[in-house]
Amino acid sequence: MDKGNKDMPDFNELNDRVIAEEPKGPFFAIKTNLDTQGVKDNPYATEKASPEQEERLQQFFEDEEL
Repeated sequence: MDKGNKDMPDFNELNDRVIAEEPKGPFFAIKTNLDTQGVKDNPYATEKASPEQEERLQQFFEDEEL
């Protein structure tokens, strides 16, 4: 018995997708006009943040469109 869609590619051969690691806990972020202007003064910033995470946080608070 053959199950599944024959047109669907083999999962192990997919190379055009990124599967992220699961988060360590729930995460919900809202930008308001009450947030501090600096990333370092913000309660969302942590000392354990990687340089990549710090950059993403910086971009989040500098983005005027949010």
